[in-house]
Amino acid sequence: MAGMKLYVDIHPTQVEVMKWLMFHKAGRFSQLNTQGLGSDSFSFHLRRLLTLGLIEKHEDQYRLSVAGKEFANRFDVDDRAGLRQGKLSVMLVPMREPNGSREYLIRHRLKQPYFDYCGFITGKVRNGETVLEAAARELKEETGLQARLEYIGIQHKLDYTENHQLLEDKYFFVVLATDTAGDFKEAVRGGRNLWLSAEQVEELPKLFQGTDTSLRLVQDGQQSFTETEFVYSEIDY
Repeated sequence: MAGMKLYVDIHPTQVEVMKWLMFHKAGRFSQLNTQGLGSDSFSFHLRRLLTLGLIEKHEDQYRLSVAGKEFANRFDVDDRAGLRQGKLSVMLVPMREPNGSREYLIRHRLKQPYFDYCGFITGKVRNGETVLEAAARELKEETGLQARLEYIGIQHKLDYTENHQLLEDKYFFVVLATDTAGDFKEAVRGGRNLWLSAEQVEELPKLFQGTDTSLRLVQDGQQSFTETEFVYSEIDY
């Protein structure tokens, strides 16, 4: 299943084959051809599904492959489209206390979307990764640092335009990073990293909405779940 595109477009006839196989262990050529197509035409669609790795042939029957089962699990068979779901990411909240003064590591974003916004570093959780594995990888890649990592909560953020058009649907596993060490990278491709006090963070002119919620998670010391809708202008996005 490695490298398979879960949102690949497939023909309506191929959708019907997938739908049939979702509710049967396996089926013969004649059983799958629910639309009564000509043999050559229907063979073309079966070959396409075999090429995509969505079905497999065993003796004289076809069945969903492992990849096909995962595809079907994420596929809206009625709309013939990939099921859109919120993005799963980690949000890193690196913290240090030089000379007893608490500082947080903030990313000044210098790439689209949200160009020029500031907030905590985020990154996608890859398939098969634990939350803390994803956090460790992102921290190392984006800052050059290693740290003691602790999961502290979840934030579900729904970003809309002023006309209530959904921009992004994101679930963030918020991870506190302390006892940082390593070769710190201030300048990175697409941004720069800044150690700032909580007061300095709150005074930033273009701060991601919800950053204050992440700060409170650290300050309160209790795990929590938040779910909030935010509005951004299309120009800022």
